[in-house]
Amino acid sequence: MALTTRTKILKLFTTKTQCSTLALGSRDGFRHDLFRESEYLSSFSFFSSSAANAAVAAETASPSADVLNGSRLFGFLKEYEDYRRNLYGGLTHKALFVDAVGTLLVPSQPMAQIYRQIGEKYGVEYSEGEILNRYRWAYEQPWGKSRLRYVNDGRPFWQYIVSSSTGCSDSQYFEELYNYYTTEKAWHLCDPDAEKVFQALRKAGVKVAVVSNFDTRLRPLLRALKCDHWFDAVAVSAEVEAEKPNPTIFLKACEFLEIQPEDAVHVGDDRRNDIWGARDAGCDAWLWGADVTSFREVAQRIGVQV
Repeated sequence: MALTTRTKILKLFTTKTQCSTLALGSRDGFRHDLFRESEYLSSFSFFSSSAANAAVAAETASPSADVLNGSRLFGFLKEYEDYRRNLYGGLTHKALFVDAVGTLLVPSQPMAQIYRQIGEKYGVEYSEGEILNRYRWAYEQPWGKSRLRYVNDGRPFWQYIVSSSTGCSDSQYFEELYNYYTTEKAWHLCDPDAEKVFQALRKAGVKVAVVSNFDTRLRPLLRALKCDHWFDAVAVSAEVEAEKPNPTIFLKACEFLEIQPEDAVHVGDDRRNDIWGARDAGCDAWLWGADVTSFREVAQRIGVQV
């Protein structure tokens, strides 16, 4: 029995996305279970009638055409982007949401190295490898103090993480470590062209916001990095009381920018939190490191040349 048109497109999207993810070295690797049908159904719903007619024509083609070829897929995607540009005056989206850690900025030194360096004077004896393993274990445990990890300044959660990772519960050690991660010394921007790109996007009429699972240190951190003025809004989980992938944080960002969810695209490095969360809210989403690898590429896909 011939595959239905929808099944053909879903099969092609899944196959092509897996291959591109593997080739680009995404941390998710070649895992079929990470791809949800809803991701592709939502994209399919935006195809124009001509794209649908092309798919129907493929369904009646020879048996060897059970799966649409790659060039036809990219034709659909191009047609979808052209469709959005017609809606928004040459742009695919009215707003860009950007994840913070892992997309906009990253730690300047490995976490375990800093935990050990600062902790030596407080009696921390674990090696960096031991600290890293203990940190991962602690971070993966259910956080029972609240439905959110980051409440206000996030201190209770981070005290738990630091003491679990290092075996040290010294309050002075914690405060020194906690304050270190609010300084520009602790972080650097992922993309050196970020400022230029965001300026070009805003000049073209695209609103830009940060959407991040973070405590209330994020705003002073952005100021320390001298990039807080790049954004029209900042949606911090500790402030809006919702953490990705909860759609609420994305809807709050839409509210801050006075746009509809379908007007925005979110860029982040975590498939579950960023991609699935944004799409559940009704936004478009691109995976950093796979769908896009620089903010210049993000701007180009939106329709802004930098």
